[in-house]
Amino acid sequence: MSRTVVITGGTNGIGLALARHYSERGDQVIAIGSSQAGQDRLRRQAPQARFDRADLSSVKQTNELIDRLRSTYPAIDVLVLAAFRYQLSRGETDEGFERTFALSVVNRWLMSRALRPALERAEAPVVLDLCGVGGIRAGEIHWDDLQLERGYRPFKATMQGARAAELLAAAYAAEPVRYVLYNPLFVATGLFEPFRQPVRGLVRLASALFAQPVSKAILPMTALIDSPPAAPLSAYVRGRPVAFTPDPAAARRLDAVIRDLVSPLTA
Repeated sequence: MSRTVVITGGTNGIGLALARHYSERGDQVIAIGSSQAGQDRLRRQAPQARFDRADLSSVKQTNELIDRLRSTYPAIDVLVLAAFRYQLSRGETDEGFERTFALSVVNRWLMSRALRPALERAEAPVVLDLCGVGGIRAGEIHWDDLQLERGYRPFKATMQGARAAELLAAAYAAEPVRYVLYNPLFVATGLFEPFRQPVRGLVRLASALFAQPVSKAILPMTALIDSPPAAPLSAYVRGRPVAFTPDPAAARRLDAVIRDLVSPLTA
């Protein structure tokens, strides 16, 4: 039976590979991207998939996207949260959010919470959140400086997003939706592109030598999507289950903080 699969970041890298896989299998795939180049790439590589344009770092555009999805697809079987961009320098959205925080934290909160009713109408709903769970170095939430106005570093922002993913998933997890945190580690998805030379050349070389091909990297993900784990919340690193114990109080706190931050923009 055909399923409805929504993929943020669905026009590049892992998101695009998943869009191609599920659209070729006959599922109804909606790939979310922000550029004409992404749309063109989707048309070439996954022509059966549908494209919906939105700047996912924008709360306004994300809410407009959510409204379109809810009105068109009453039931959503799979939500893949794959949108990510490595920001070398600090920048803010028009709404005043630091860009990594907007895309990695705020957008994932909005998409998962607002689309939950549609997910709950599906037979075996699953959210697959691509993040840094189980990484070598755990991130932390900078409660007094969430927007990293003081001492921004790209890795620091990325790792805060990874820890936020764990906490927000813990606050979300409950029947019947299965929430799966997934860390694909090093995958050949053009990770070198944001960097300047000579770092760009070094990362590109490392990618060529050590990164896992996208076609291979998505296989454990599709297995989890097709046969979701029994637990409401689970975490995997490159296909291997990992244990993690997010602080319930911190999870509730972050969930409430994000709700308060976006509520003036969603009224």
